Amino acid sequence: MISVLQPLGRTFLSFLTVTGRLAIFTGNAVSHCVRPPFYPRMILRQMVDIGYYSLPVVGLTAIFTGMVLALQSYTGFARFSAESAIPNVVVVSITRELGPVLAGLMVAGRVGAAMAAEIGTMRVTEQIDALTTLATNPFKYLIAPRLLAGTAVLPLLVLIADIIGVFGGYLVSVYKLGFNGATYISNTLEFLEVQDVVSGLVKAAVFGFLIALMGCYNGYHSRGGAQGVGAATTNAVVSASILILSFNYLITELFFAR
Repeated sequence: MISVLQPLGRTFLSFLTVTGRLAIFTGNAVSHCVRPPFYPRMILRQMVDIGYYSLPVVGLTAIFTGMVLALQSYTGFARFSAESAIPNVVVVSITRELGPVLAGLMVAGRVGAAMAAEIGTMRVTEQIDALTTLATNPFKYLIAPRLLAGTAVLPLLVLIADIIGVFGGYLVSVYKLGFNGATYISNTLEFLEVQDVVSGLVKAAVFGFLIALMGCYNGYHSRGGAQGVGAATTNAVVSASILILSFNYLITELFFAR
């Protein structure tokens, strides 16, 4: 019996250790986000890296998602003569779910990995220790700007992705499926509610924070040279993706549960 319980207890204690370390790291990082001094230049640089350079991949993902969604909706709704509901399905699906989730996953793959690799390289080459020696707090200089930038920029990316995704559905519906363009836009605007967009933007802000947090946390605690940096990069993307999907359900439950 003891030989069976030992691995379970070891795994449970390891889980508690990682959870506690992450909680302490999060609290420390958030506290530095709201206390001066701030580094505006670092924050602006991270906003450009996270937001501007992620626009191509997020835009391509959004437009093809909207196009496929319109096409698949038409295939299904045609069986029930409900083709007129396609604009409604496209705009609600994009703004509530697909826009923030897909944008979050794309940014996690691009930005989360880059953050983990950059900070992890600084850790294994002792650059973070050098910052501490020079009386520069690593949390203030490295972690806080990334958390602030991720939280602020991802909602803007998702808002652009929503517009591009709805436009992709418009293109397929009008130029392939024969919809009237003015009627399609009118139905979209009439059915769309403020809560649909707001819920997606709230999700985006939370996802941006989680992506930056996982990238910074895994990079900051990386060990073991190049192999450790590679493992930290993988863990950052995987953990951020899992948290995005988990918090997506929680926020959806918060907004739309009755």
